Amino acid sequence: MLTQKIIGIDLGATNMRAGVVNGNVLDTVLAVKTKNEGTEQEVLADLFALIDKLFDKDIKAIGIGVPSVVDTKKGIVYDVQYIPSWKKVALKEILEKKYAVPVFVNNDANCFVLGEYYFGKAKGVQNLVGLTIGTGLGSGVIIHHQLYEGDNGGAGELGMVDYLEHYYEYYASGSFFKNVYGLDGEEVYTKAKQGDAHSLALYQELGKHIGNAIKLVMYSYDPSCIVIGGSVKNAFPYFEQALWNQLQSFVYRQSVKNLQIIVSDLEFSAILGAAGLYYNQQPI
Repeated sequence: MLTQKIIGIDLGATNMRAGVVNGNVLDTVLAVKTKNEGTEQEVLADLFALIDKLFDKDIKAIGIGVPSVVDTKKGIVYDVQYIPSWKKVALKEILEKKYAVPVFVNNDANCFVLGEYYFGKAKGVQNLVGLTIGTGLGSGVIIHHQLYEGDNGGAGELGMVDYLEHYYEYYASGSFFKNVYGLDGEEVYTKAKQGDAHSLALYQELGKHIGNAIKLVMYSYDPSCIVIGGSVKNAFPYFEQALWNQLQSFVYRQSVKNLQIIVSDLEFSAILGAAGLYYNQQPI
């Protein structure tokens, strides 16, 4: 099945990145700066220019991951983060009309988990949850080898579930340090690498919150594997033990015993996962 040439696109806050996924190989990666304050048409023009450099007659489909709410059936994106002009963009229709190949559009966290499922450490895992832990907390869910989106494309948005005085994302993400203590997360990370006791203690606290978020994942989906991506993954050694300690109070002990938590090392997982949107539509 992984034999087609697919263009995968990661529409990020800072850069648009695109590459040609040829079977199991990412052949080419190109990037342009995202015009965050540009008009809808200006951002689209940059997207077209990026695709034009990669498109040829052998391209089977285009997949694109976007940091927004997505109507995945119609391929419409709403209120794209960091691009205020993109309030409602019929991206699938626009790209299919221009390039005459199938186009698949989805949330960037869903693309992350597909990238791990098809190309990463979690390749082929039947029931899998991907957590992107950076400024926020995103998640993508695979059940019985298929991406689970829900009826409205919003399945897996566990970061928005109420938790303590706010919601999970407030505490179980890189924003924890700023939200709770008014500290810069990068500075805390730098000091933790230098062995600063206070910074290491803060990561232990973060680990407890991430552990509670993982409990929610387990009660909701009972996966055999959770893969962690996003910028906070680099600090995993500083909160790993606190995370596992928090899971010791999980009711179903066998689930904890069987659970595998891995850290992604897949480069360009969002591009690969965007291409995986095509593969996910094919028969198992």
